[in-house]
Amino acid sequence: GAMSVDSITDLSDNASELLEALQLSHPHELDPRRSRGKKKPLSLNPITWQVPRIVDRCCTHLETHGLQTVGIFRVGSSKKRVQQLREEFDRGLDVFLDEHQSIHDVAALLKEFLRDMPDSLIPRELYGAFLSTATMEGPAQLDTLQLLLFLLPPCHSDTLLRLLRFLAEVARHAESSWDPEGREIPGNKMTVSNLATVFGPNILKKEKPGEKDASALNFEDSAAIILVLQKLIEHHHSLFMVSPEMQRDVLRRLFQTDPDVIEYLLRRK
Repeated sequence: GAMSVDSITDLSDNASELLEALQLSHPHELDPRRSRGKKKPLSLNPITWQVPRIVDRCCTHLETHGLQTVGIFRVGSSKKRVQQLREEFDRGLDVFLDEHQSIHDVAALLKEFLRDMPDSLIPRELYGAFLSTATMEGPAQLDTLQLLLFLLPPCHSDTLLRLLRFLAEVARHAESSWDPEGREIPGNKMTVSNLATVFGPNILKKEKPGEKDASALNFEDSAAIILVLQKLIEHHHSLFMVSPEMQRDVLRRLFQTDPDVIEYLLRRK
């Protein structure tokens, strides 16, 4: 018979764990301590977007108000105002960024957040693997990058995609353009290469913040980081798209190993 869409307590433990992984459930629901004591039904409302509020708010604000700002991410900001914004987000306040907020303050806040993450957006254990793609070319390079992106935890993957979409939009406005009346719209001068230079060291990091030599990169690593991030920005649409062929292959394999879980997901879908 049909099973409740909000409970998987009737499935076996192994099937439940697989379903949790497939559904990207709330992090607190995946806590091992959840199984202790009284067993509660597991919510299966899929989380389709696991992006920190500060990242999404900053990107949205800059997309709305900052795309024509010359030198965005390169011009200095007010350290005092950036610190105040950072503290408000840290306290969990519903921070509202409007048109009166300084573009350069919000840009600096976004960079600071990425720089100071305890584990970088691309986890350190994948640092060498991502850098190795810099020497590849053509389809092999993109295929390898895509497989590496599939290894990211869901929250890292979602946040990276949100950031790459934003950076691609910034780069799209790098050059000056003209409106229908013939008036010039200034470009922000931030090309893909410039953006990769600014954000690369904040996303691909070998050491934790504050560790010895955390900011000391040799020239080869620095160049490779920029090249890798350029590719990620330029091809993010295709890199984050799972092909129908791969989806079918995964489903075929899971039908053989965990048919109950697949039946459950398809019935719910």
